[in-house]
Amino acid sequence: MSIIGWIILGLLAGAIAKVLLPGRDPGGFIGTTLIGIAGAFIGGWISARWLDHPVSKQFFDGATWTAAIGGSLVLLILYRLLFGNSRD
Repeated sequence: MSIIGWIILGLLAGAIAKVLLPGRDPGGFIGTTLIGIAGAFIGGWISARWLDHPVSKQFFDGATWTAAIGGSLVLLILYRLLFGNSRD
């Protein structure tokens, strides 16, 4: 999958992570989108590196989507823990 594919996957994974973990985010929509893109890259890297499941070259692979959404959720939780009170 190309870098553009990972960015699109990250945008969608960030939106899905936001639906799964509702609430106010310190960064708003743009921050959540960037977290989704970074989460897709990190989730794919963790999946390939430590979970012994290489990233598929196809956009609609379930394991790739799971890794991207999982990475986005982890980054979103960490972001809320670190910067959660900045919008009060």
